[in-house]
Amino acid sequence: MESINRTAIELVDEALDFAGELDVVGYELDNGATVVDFGIDAAGGVEAGLLLAEIQTAGLANLQTRMGTLAGAPRQYVELSTDHPAVALLCSQKAGWEVTTESGFEGLGSGPARALVGREAEFERVGYYDSSEFATLAIESTTLPDEEVAEQVAELAEVDTDGVFLPTFATGSTAGSVTTAARAAELAVFRLLEVGYEPTDVLHASGSAPLAPPTRDETEAMGRTNDALAYGGEVHLQVARDDDRFSEIVSTASEEYGTPFVEVFEDADWDFYDVPESVFAPAQVTVDVVDGPVYTVGDTDEELLAESFGYR
Repeated sequence: MESINRTAIELVDEALDFAGELDVVGYELDNGATVVDFGIDAAGGVEAGLLLAEIQTAGLANLQTRMGTLAGAPRQYVELSTDHPAVALLCSQKAGWEVTTESGFEGLGSGPARALVGREAEFERVGYYDSSEFATLAIESTTLPDEEVAEQVAELAEVDTDGVFLPTFATGSTAGSVTTAARAAELAVFRLLEVGYEPTDVLHASGSAPLAPPTRDETEAMGRTNDALAYGGEVHLQVARDDDRFSEIVSTASEEYGTPFVEVFEDADWDFYDVPESVFAPAQVTVDVVDGPVYTVGDTDEELLAESFGYR
C-alpha cells in the first residue's frame, strides 16, 4: 500500500487550492509547517468537513452526506465506507494522539501521522507502519497550533518541520460535527479490536450518523457529537470470521447506555480519558460474516438524540 501520509498530502493540497470555496484558511508557521484552519477562526462548512474526514482517513474511504429523518424531522447524515477498514480507520482516522505542550496547548490528534510513530497497540495488531517525508496530523482543539506543536509532531514522526501539515478544527464547528459523525464505523472496528477480534478480518466497513448541530460551547458540542454516534450511529461490517462477541461492540453494551454523554463526561470530572471506553461505540451494527450468519446488535434512540440536539 502507498504511504498514507503521501496520499493525505494530496487532499491537504486540495484544501489549500480551494480554501476560499471551502471557507478554510491555510498558512505557514515560522518553522515551515503548514496549518489549515477548518473550524477555529475559519467558518468551514459541510464540504470542508467531508474533505477533512477524507484527510483523516488518508483517502482510503468514501464520504458523503444524505438527507434522513430524526424524531420525524429532516436531518442531515454523514456516511463513510471503506474497503480498507484496518488501515483507514484504526491506523489513520482514530484520534489516538494526545497533543500537549509546555506552553499549554491541548489537542487530540488523528490522521496518518500516527502511522509514522506507531506506538499505539492497533499498529502491531494491524501490522501497518508508514514511512514518509510528510506528516499530516488533524488536531481537534479550541486553539490553533503553533511552532512548538509542529516541532513536537516533527520530532515524533521523524520528519522535517516543513513536512508537517496540521489541519485543525474545534469539536463544535461544522467541520467538527461532520468528522465526528464520520466515525461510526471506526468506533465499531475499534471495539472489535478491544474485545479481541483481529482487525484484519474486517473486510469492509460502512457507517452513518446524524450531523450534530454545531455549537461553540465545546462541552455541549462534546455531548452532542458523541450522542450522535452512541444513539444514532449505524454500521455495517463485512467480516471474514464468526465470533460470539459481536454484541459487545455497540453502545447498548455499556453500563452508561441511556445517559447523555455530557452527564457521563461530568461524572468523569470533565476528563475525556477517564470516560469508560465502552461508551465510545455506535448505536447499532450489522455484522455480515462471509459464508456465515448475519447479526444485528444494538439499537438507536431518536428520543434521546432529539433532546441532546435541542429539538423544539
